Amino acid sequence: MNDTKSLQAWISLWRVPGVGGKALHTLLHHFDDAASILKASQQSLQKAGLSNKQAQAVQSQPLDAAKPDMLWLEQENHHLVTFNDERYPPLLREISAAPPMLYVHGNVELLSDPQIAIVGSRTPTPGGNLNAFEFARHFASTGLCVTSGLALGIDGQAHDGALADDGVTIAVTATGLDRVYPAKNRNLAHQIAERGALVTENPIGTLPRAQNFPRRNRIISGLSIGTLVVEAAQRSGSLITADYANEQGRIVFAIPGSIHNPLARGCHKLIRQGAKLVETANDVMEDLASQIDLNSLNVNEPIIGKIDTTEAHSIERNDENDRLMEAMGFDPVSIDQLVIQTGLTPAALSSMLLVMELQGLIASNGRGSYTRIRE
Repeated sequence: MNDTKSLQAWISLWRVPGVGGKALHTLLHHFDDAASILKASQQSLQKAGLSNKQAQAVQSQPLDAAKPDMLWLEQENHHLVTFNDERYPPLLREISAAPPMLYVHGNVELLSDPQIAIVGSRTPTPGGNLNAFEFARHFASTGLCVTSGLALGIDGQAHDGALADDGVTIAVTATGLDRVYPAKNRNLAHQIAERGALVTENPIGTLPRAQNFPRRNRIISGLSIGTLVVEAAQRSGSLITADYANEQGRIVFAIPGSIHNPLARGCHKLIRQGAKLVETANDVMEDLASQIDLNSLNVNEPIIGKIDTTEAHSIERNDENDRLMEAMGFDPVSIDQLVIQTGLTPAALSSMLLVMELQGLIASNGRGSYTRIRE
């Protein structure tokens, strides 16, 4: 751990304009600590690898540049973990361009726990939402920490799934921890801070700038043993996370989908490139067995692909219901198509679809189409 003066020096140095993580790591190889860097001569700083402009910026940086961050640290359960802190996560320390420091709101000890990242589309299908939630719930029930990016869609479902059965989750943000982005996830962020941890490398006051999101992704994958991509288009930030995971030597998993689903194409691309194709949470756990001691975790029976049979069969079984379920595939199908395939009237069909949707057997995709999400 670092004392107050040391933390103030670290933060002030991290806030120097034009001096990023790479330059800071270089400086730390030449100087004992952050305070020594701030006091160094321009000649010494340039000798350590800084440009003339960077050296001047370091020398002119006032210590009170850290004031917003120091005020934030005074609040309960707020932490700053620097690169030389014993609490810095070992897996993240291994990656290139590791963050020099991490701001943490919540349980700082979780940083070093075994983690699995779950990422995917911000606008997933109902099936994608279900997969993210259930996979995360299973991982959390085994004792793994689920890590994601607090975005809408798959990220949010992954955090919710981990919290559903009293599991733990880490959200890596692209902003300062004094704000929540997107605002719709404010309540979720509060839950994560209470039962898990919010993490960022960004100083207090950092706004949601576009360039910070890809950089955030390297931390998500860097903290984790493996990364699971649930749904992703061919041009997706989730694929950036997967690329980082590959570069970092971590396992990449992908859930396949329908060839008609544009959000499955990113996953299919990853599988073609060597990602592990998974259908159940236990497929992931089997691969992780070579990385961690599963006996130290509370491994349960797989829940993916299983449903509550009382709920699934509470719908009345008859020829019409059976005919409709057979006609409902796992690809989107319109009501007009179902009328043709089943011979049911639109009124009868709409009533049956409503009951099935309430029972969690199917999901509406909007615009009059439905998808089967249970076997």
